[in-house]
Amino acid sequence: MKKTIIYTIFFLLISSSVQGQNRPFRLVVLPDTQSYLESCPEIMKSQFEWISANASSIDYVLHVGDITQSNTPVEWALASEYFDLIHGKIPYAFSLGNHDFGSAPDKYADNRDSRWVNKYFPISKMKEIAGFSGAFEEGKIDNTYHKLEYEGQKWLILALEFGPRNKVLDWANEIVEMHPEHKVILLTHVYMYVGDTRQSEGDNWRPHAYGIGKDTGDDAVNDGEEIWGKLVKKHSNIIMVFSGHVLLEGYGQLVSEGDEGNKVYQFLANFQRGVKTHGNGCNGFLRIVDIDLEGKTLEIKTYSPWLDEWLGDDNHEFNFSLK
Repeated sequence: MKKTIIYTIFFLLISSSVQGQNRPFRLVVLPDTQSYLESCPEIMKSQFEWISANASSIDYVLHVGDITQSNTPVEWALASEYFDLIHGKIPYAFSLGNHDFGSAPDKYADNRDSRWVNKYFPISKMKEIAGFSGAFEEGKIDNTYHKLEYEGQKWLILALEFGPRNKVLDWANEIVEMHPEHKVILLTHVYMYVGDTRQSEGDNWRPHAYGIGKDTGDDAVNDGEEIWGKLVKKHSNIIMVFSGHVLLEGYGQLVSEGDEGNKVYQFLANFQRGVKTHGNGCNGFLRIVDIDLEGKTLEIKTYSPWLDEWLGDDNHEFNFSLK
């Protein structure tokens, strides 16, 4: 871990040199951590230790969901312990994945029972997070929104459940419409698919294939393409979507045009067990996202504090012009 310590010191020196100089708005995005809590929790801990050490240069931490593998009190207690390493230092938001709720450890998303996450991350605790602004259901953190301002730029983060229900998307539309001056980032567990496409009919691991997929009406689930049509493309101020969940290659990126001609940048990242080239999933990779609205650039890099290693190929290190 000596290299990681050296890198962290270098990272802090570079970051401090740009403080007050209109540095980019920085997010750290954590893909599915379920493999860690099940098999190698020290790696998840290393991610949060690194984030904590670099708190002065990170503006928000986003977790795409599947925080746990089996949705047990033991796993949620450990996840809470790790999030506590940044609680009060850096604001954060997370989506619930299909492994984060259900009636029993081996019944992923057979229903919407989220009692354990709401026990270990109660709404009272979430309200302590800077920017936390509200939730869809009273007393539950399954769907939340967060507001913040950086360098005069207003941001809104929507964190939505796995396979968000129709009524959740209706609520999300209302929240976005109430904040036309905010740049909106959508965080949800499943949205993108591999091959740089949105998840849709015929793809693996759609919410429709789980127990909650039998629900109808206001409770009916939605996949990526449906979320795009019912929410994302309607609003010119939604600029970015982050998701995980999908195995195979575990990555994807897509730029689409919304109804008003605006560009929306959509990303999949997943490094868990079962993803090609990532073996047992104990690797610790996360995404560092720098957004510079003044310079009109978006840059994404992929780094593992545990391995002190970067993924430098075009699928994991890339940038876009926001012009």
